[in-house]
Amino acid sequence: MTGVACVAPRLQYYMHMTAVVQTRGTTPGAVSDLTIHSVIPSIRDKTVIELPGHWLVTAIAASLLVVLALMTRAQLELDSHNLIDRLFAVIAVAGIIARIALRRPRARAHRVARDAIDHIGLFALICLVGALASYPVAASTRGFEDFALERTDRLLRFNWISWYDFVAAHPWLQFAESVAYQSIFVSPAILLGYFAYSGRRGEARLFIASFWLAAVVTLLLFTLTPAQGPLAYLWHGRIPYMPQSALYQAQVIPLLRHHEVHTVAVTSIHGLVCAPSFHTVSAVLYIIAAWPIRRLRWPLLALNVAMLLATPVEGTHYLTDMIAGALVAIAASIAVRRGLLSLLEELRRPMPFDPLRTMLRRAPNRRLMQLLAMETSSGPRANAILHEIDRRGLDS
Repeated sequence: MTGVACVAPRLQYYMHMTAVVQTRGTTPGAVSDLTIHSVIPSIRDKTVIELPGHWLVTAIAASLLVVLALMTRAQLELDSHNLIDRLFAVIAVAGIIARIALRRPRARAHRVARDAIDHIGLFALICLVGALASYPVAASTRGFEDFALERTDRLLRFNWISWYDFVAAHPWLQFAESVAYQSIFVSPAILLGYFAYSGRRGEARLFIASFWLAAVVTLLLFTLTPAQGPLAYLWHGRIPYMPQSALYQAQVIPLLRHHEVHTVAVTSIHGLVCAPSFHTVSAVLYIIAAWPIRRLRWPLLALNVAMLLATPVEGTHYLTDMIAGALVAIAASIAVRRGLLSLLEELRRPMPFDPLRTMLRRAPNRRLMQLLAMETSSGPRANAILHEIDRRGLDS
């Protein structure tokens, strides 16, 4: 009986392989296609295992609580009188109401709308929490690390002043870089909209989780490397061209450290993180998420490469900041797509049925001790009983 049970799955496997070969033919191309799609599990096969939505919600909610606690410690509060912030709050409430109404979609359009609200809502909340967190985190920092960052740039043969001079001398380039730099929210809108439309909820959640983890790591590294930025540190005299990030890092961070800023408007938050560059983090994550999608791969690659080229001047970043940001994005993506996904696979893998283990789990404590006393050798059965005793802590 045992032999039949072992042979049956193999027999089914070989029958399946034979049917596929007969269907596709025996040409080299067909054999190669069979090898790729039937024998080697593809990346997309892994995304069938979806990251639970409540994991993301819990992580973001916990992050928000931590940020609010940090803001209280830094004597900061949200500006409740800002009219634009109130409008965004109304939009958020409307989105929550719509999501509740679509919790059981009856049509494909309803499902797309539900997923779009989920994806965009979670992503926007991460952006909001991360931007808010930069203020109390900046208030807790000491000194600036521009000397070390600029010295590393010189070792890399990167001259920020020359790059800035070139941009300042060409107005058309200033406009192009400004548009490219502000496109940071265009790529995720396209990606998350596509994920919702095509029903790729698993891929969307992996992307959002990677973005959340990268934001957390960026803020932690920011505490070690606060900086004024190359425009404030390297440029002296009249400023011929004021980029998007301006001089906020050099102006706002000292005010936060001395508790001279008490309110923060959500819609008026300035970028305070110099290293790692979060624009670089975002661009690399967008490229990674778009790469498996043929329709989006090249357009989003071009858009984000343009954003990367605009980042040194428009974001007032050292090249070192950008390299650090790229490494953070790659590490976060690997940690989520390989580490977290592998953990989910392990958690969802069914445990083999073991009659002895099941019996021991159900046995009362006294009966468990009696079974151990009846054992005359240290075989697998005795080891299983000892393991169950250890699990219950009966030997302590």
